[in-house]
Amino acid sequence: MADLILNVDFAPSERPGKKETGNRKHKSFLQRRRTLERRGVLKQKQLPVAQPPPGRGSRQKLGPRGRRDKRQEAATRKGPEKPTSIQPKPCPKVNSPTSIAQPGATGCPGSKGTGLSSKPKTTARGTAKRNQKAPGFPLQPTKLVAIDCEMVGTGPGGRTSDLARCSIVGYQGDVMYDQYIRPTAPIVDYRTRWSGIRRQHMVNAVPFSKAQREILRILSGKIVVGHAIYNDFKALKYFHPKALTRDTSKIPLLNRKGGFPENISISLKRLTKELLHKDIQVGKSGHSSVEDARATMELYKVVEAEWEQHLMLNPEQE
Repeated sequence: MADLILNVDFAPSERPGKKETGNRKHKSFLQRRRTLERRGVLKQKQLPVAQPPPGRGSRQKLGPRGRRDKRQEAATRKGPEKPTSIQPKPCPKVNSPTSIAQPGATGCPGSKGTGLSSKPKTTARGTAKRNQKAPGFPLQPTKLVAIDCEMVGTGPGGRTSDLARCSIVGYQGDVMYDQYIRPTAPIVDYRTRWSGIRRQHMVNAVPFSKAQREILRILSGKIVVGHAIYNDFKALKYFHPKALTRDTSKIPLLNRKGGFPENISISLKRLTKELLHKDIQVGKSGHSSVEDARATMELYKVVEAEWEQHLMLNPEQE
């Protein structure tokens, strides 16, 4: 203890002009620690963190009981402000050079500007989707088919019309489907003079349910052309979307080109004669659904460009 008392006098010479902070116990603790360090009693592992020269570093030391001085607390309060100044650095990583070049995309994380950088992407996608939905013109030939059906009479007196033959042709008149179809009800009147159906045609006819599935598979997603097509769909027990239906009996342009009144329905035979200069549905053997379907497609082609443009401007009329 005598040595410790002698060391007290030397302590002021080791310190600069500034006074040590702390109470008497803390001062005596520091003096005792220096003495033990000189004697080598304290091992290297037990030594505390190297003491910086008194000044800036001394402000951040911890007291013997783990308490910080007032100056260190002030420094810790200023500490959280540093990350805020560093936060803008990730901006170039988050936003690509192209997005930074866009107006309104210069904001950094935590600011409202970051939300604006994503909006041009969404609007660009929205415009792309709208462009995809816009209908193209002219229409693709593969999306167009023409249909014609022949019916027979069933029920009391044969007054109910049932499907007995269906023909579907493509844009160039190629036959896509042509089958005789057996109705579910017994046939009372074959109507051979108009339908061309005879008893022998029903021997190997396709059942109605099977034929209906095959026909609807072909019509799905197609623009269907027909003359008085409502009757054909009724026989099929099916109704095609109105926007994908073209009825040549209800196109005023055809009547006008043929010299007929626009507000009445003209038969397929008369329109074909006037506009295509062809004779169909002649003789006593009955109609041919393939021939009628081809004539219907040819009539549609006469006014295709004008009529489709008209429907684009006036979609409610079809």
